[in-house]
Amino acid sequence: MAESAEEIYERALAAADADGRLPMPDVHEWETFPFEGDLRVRPLLPPVEAEPPRNGEDARECWRCTNGVRDAIWSDERWLLVPLPEPSGLPLVVILSTREHVDIGELSPQLASELGTLIVRIERAINRLEGIGRVHVCRWGDGSFHFHIWFMARPARLPQVRTNLAAIWDDILPATPADVWRANYTLAARALAESGGISHV
Repeated sequence: MAESAEEIYERALAAADADGRLPMPDVHEWETFPFEGDLRVRPLLPPVEAEPPRNGEDARECWRCTNGVRDAIWSDERWLLVPLPEPSGLPLVVILSTREHVDIGELSPQLASELGTLIVRIERAINRLEGIGRVHVCRWGDGSFHFHIWFMARPARLPQVRTNLAAIWDDILPATPADVWRANYTLAARALAESGGISHV
């Protein structure tokens, strides 16, 4: 039987100190943890009455639906691949979205089947770039309703930039030079188009 948000909150409070702070995990021992010095866990806020709405719940207000293929570097009849609007710290970050305004639980059998193949195709295309150590495939569903998953290419031979903390390093590292960033997404889009769909760059 699952715990309610209230039960989880009460369990956390029981384990917290007098200020309501839980103990810091041993992340300072992880090679990939990007911070040092004194850190504290924020006090856990109590449960809210309902989940907040996500961006684009209504298709008329959805960022992906209103942009169409305008910012896509690759597409086919059911999918779009889009880079971040500006370079970030990792060599390449791209987002795969459906054209249809659905969330993951609403994917048709056809879309669900194609998703697995596309994940592999995109990972292979990005790995054709020089200096890529690994491609992380990530999904967070709290910000936007419209189905999307992230592909984060981490640089090779920088051991601290490995694991799930690569997403934080993407915010910490200085932005990839714009010409390198464009060359990276161009190569990836063209490599992906070799096995189907259209490169827009």
